Amino acid sequence: MGRRSAIDRWERPVSRTDALRYAKPDTVLGRDAEWEALAAFASDSRPGPGLGVVSGRLRQGKTHLLRALTEAAGGFWFGAQEAVRSESLRMLGERIAEYAESAESAEYAGAAESAGAPARGRPRDWEAAVDALLGLGEGRPLPVVVDEFPRLVRQSPSLPSVICAALHRRSAAVAAGGEDGGARPRLLLCGSDLPVMRRLFSGPSPLHGLADLEMEVRPPDFRQAARMWDLDDPRLAFLVHAVVGGTPAYRYDHVRGDTPSGPDDFDAWVCRTALDPGTPLYREARLLVVEETDHLDRALSHSVLAAVASGHSTAGEIAERVEVPLPDVSRCLELLHESGLLGAEPDALRPNVTRLRIAEPLLAFEYAVVRPRRPSAEREDPAALWRRALPDFGARVAAPHFAQVCRDWAVRYAGPGVFGEEPATAFHGSPAHPPPEAAPAAEVVVRGPAGERPGALLSVGLARWDEVLDVTHLERLRRLIAHLAAHGEDTARTRPACYSGAGFTPALRAAEADGEVLLVGLDRLYGGRQEGALGGS
Repeated sequence: MGRRSAIDRWERPVSRTDALRYAKPDTVLGRDAEWEALAAFASDSRPGPGLGVVSGRLRQGKTHLLRALTEAAGGFWFGAQEAVRSESLRMLGERIAEYAESAESAEYAGAAESAGAPARGRPRDWEAAVDALLGLGEGRPLPVVVDEFPRLVRQSPSLPSVICAALHRRSAAVAAGGEDGGARPRLLLCGSDLPVMRRLFSGPSPLHGLADLEMEVRPPDFRQAARMWDLDDPRLAFLVHAVVGGTPAYRYDHVRGDTPSGPDDFDAWVCRTALDPGTPLYREARLLVVEETDHLDRALSHSVLAAVASGHSTAGEIAERVEVPLPDVSRCLELLHESGLLGAEPDALRPNVTRLRIAEPLLAFEYAVVRPRRPSAEREDPAALWRRALPDFGARVAAPHFAQVCRDWAVRYAGPGVFGEEPATAFHGSPAHPPPEAAPAAEVVVRGPAGERPGALLSVGLARWDEVLDVTHLERLRRLIAHLAAHGEDTARTRPACYSGAGFTPALRAAEADGEVLLVGLDRLYGGRQEGALGGS
């Protein structure tokens, strides 16, 4: 079983028959690219088994996506639970028996029993259970999903080796023209424990290199989230995204269907959802930390996340803030990063400096707004608490989140015509010693593609959520760019850029008209189009 190329794995055309069979149901909102990749994998007509890996943090819709796929294709789905080995084998055996007895797969009933999974019985071991799973798909490609796979591995560490051996054995039989050529299972192993999933399919793991499909289901980006929440007003869409991000479950499960009716309803919406102790969303951030950090020093995790939310973005700054030795803090940061709770990117102007940010907006809201006021939050009127918290929300939540949305826009939506060539990265940038009267840092530093070295410096930009930008900001950017040029940076193609959630003065608009600066406001960020040329904000 050789690894296919990225293009083949992700973009293999689906035939008309397969497209009709695996049509994405209306219950799956968005996720077009993920669905197409899964449909292509599940409908691959080559003989023998296939292996796919689907990972992603909790509540991103992985299970819903895979359940929809198996229902559309008549496939098999099994959700692992926290259980001992014998109970897991029994539950899997029962699920296989139920599937075997269904009308769509009646032809498989005998195969399941001969593979060691008699009706309503328990497979004698994992070898028998895996053989039963890989016996599915007789005569046609069939998705076979095992959800929350790491739960099984914790109780049965040899399971990856068992699956590896079974895949090799069946692939060899197909190559030799043996009887296994009729079964075409497309085994999809799914998990929410990101560190465990990465270890299971990389390095020395028996499953490393065997997957035909590797997919991480990520939260929808800021534009996709606006559509998911049915928000047309860019400012309102941004504010909602700054609180809850793009996690689908928060929209459909955690606010009881409550969405802001308009910009004037945002404050009241925050009070009746994120600040209401009676809603699931109020408890979600703390629950998320518990779920993702069960193997960490949880007290240190809370303090580290609070430090990041208060503006400390390097390991040294965080260690000084929490007064814990740097090695202990570094280990905690690494594990939080592996769990998907922290983002870590190089400084665009000092690549040896790594800057950290909270990757889940609801966590940033929790640690900047709610946690400092926790003692009074459950007895105080939410509206009064929110009025007191608004300055912290603006400075510690909205402002850094706006900068991140601008960076995401630059890479995902700006297009090559905006910056002169295709952007590859957009990070925060801070020169070691900025000159007087220059911007001390740039929130959006865009670089082009490159190999080992940093790419061409395409743009240096300031991002201000609640500040109207003027030509004075442009002058500070120009001084910063001149400083970078004096220290060896190639700035021949570098465009100054101003990003604002509050607007721009007429003088700065005039500078834009003369081609001196790129201006990007909320309307442009949420414009819904991939830009190919310079244009207004």
